[in-house]
Amino acid sequence: MDEMKTIEEKMKKACESLKNEYLTIRAGRANPHLLDKLQVDYYDTPTPLQQVANVSVPEARMILIQPWDKTLIKGIEKAILASDLGLTPNNDGTAIRLVFPELTQERRKDLAKEIKKKGEAAKVIIRNIRRDGNEMIKKEIKNNNGSEDEQKQKEDKIQKLTDRYIAQLDKMIEEKSTEILNL
Repeated sequence: MDEMKTIEEKMKKACESLKNEYLTIRAGRANPHLLDKLQVDYYDTPTPLQQVANVSVPEARMILIQPWDKTLIKGIEKAILASDLGLTPNNDGTAIRLVFPELTQERRKDLAKEIKKKGEAAKVIIRNIRRDGNEMIKKEIKNNNGSEDEQKQKEDKIQKLTDRYIAQLDKMIEEKSTEILNL
């Protein structure tokens, strides 16, 4: 039964990964998680932004970045401009402000498509985990001379897990799409 736990863990991680991806999708509201993947060149070492600056949300559509070392402002600006955030940093010499423009209907639809695409990619990962689990069971049954009934039972359990996690992904896709389209 240990392989079932492993399969479920992998599926759970795929869902968590999608959840984290969705946190980085810009929804017209300021969310400090958008900057989670941003790396700043700090003494020739790529360092996460959160380790070199204070990131806060003073207003609904603004992120304020206050570096602890003021010499980092240019590096932070460069990292933001090089990222795929599509935001222009405003630098006042001591802090950087990222202002989020109001989303257009067209941009909302594009984001909804991106959400769906990322969700479909997560579903493919879940299905690949199912396939790998089924192959593992077939090998195990073949090597241990197990019965076909055993194999069928385990494959059914894997299918139920797959269905459960696919439904969870569908719900996440629906919720995030609705959030983007109805802001």
